[in-house]
Amino acid sequence: MNNFKFIDTPEAPAAIGPYSQAVVAGEWVFASGQIPIDPATGEIIEGSIAEQTDRVLNNLAAVLAEAGTSLNHVVKTTVYLADMETFAEMNGVYARHFEDHRPARATVQAGALPKNAGVEIDAIARLAIPVELRGESASVERNV
Repeated sequence: MNNFKFIDTPEAPAAIGPYSQAVVAGEWVFASGQIPIDPATGEIIEGSIAEQTDRVLNNLAAVLAEAGTSLNHVVKTTVYLADMETFAEMNGVYARHFEDHRPARATVQAGALPKNAGVEIDAIARLAIPVELRGESASVERNV
């Protein structure tokens, strides 16, 4: 039996389907795609791809923090864009959030994204803090 921890934090938008914000499996965190939803309102933010990307990466950082890691421990992301013409705008904000850390990345143009978002990003990260040293959280641990 595997021991998975299912991440749920109010600091990021609630899942809009039958999935978790992230799953911790061993020392790895698999974060679901985040779209530019403001967790305080539950509404998608209007604005440029730069503004949307900033919100997406803030949401992703909140999920990773709840899991016990950070953007600095991300090893792979996938960026989904509604329009590849917005790549440069997204890339500038992405670079600012990741600074000198450069995880592997794939970027694809999606036919459509949930709630008509312009960008969605998912990530795989390594835990920054060993599971046994982390405190209690709003997340749920289950044997699967």
